[in-house]
Amino acid sequence: MAVNFQPLGDRVLVEPAPAETKTASGIIIPDTAKEKPLRGKIVAAGEGKKDEPMTLKVGEEVLYGQYARTEIKIDGNDYLIMRQSDIYGIFNS
Repeated sequence: MAVNFQPLGDRVLVEPAPAETKTASGIIIPDTAKEKPLRGKIVAAGEGKKDEPMTLKVGEEVLYGQYARTEIKIDGNDYLIMRQSDIYGIFNS
């Protein structure tokens, strides 16, 4: 998905994964009890810093910290913006 936004420095723009609607046993989770996912897909990335190049790439699925993000809305869609150092790891495909 192309986004009309370019993060600066060591920041990345992440599209969060949807929250789980059912448990593994099939119980439906109400909206008030849903936890925000800590997983998402990078849709845009900055160039990095002079002493710290950007190692993350657009399209990678990542795991990030619960409080290490800022929620923003671009063109009516919800995204998260965070620093590269706030990403814990990349999921292998």
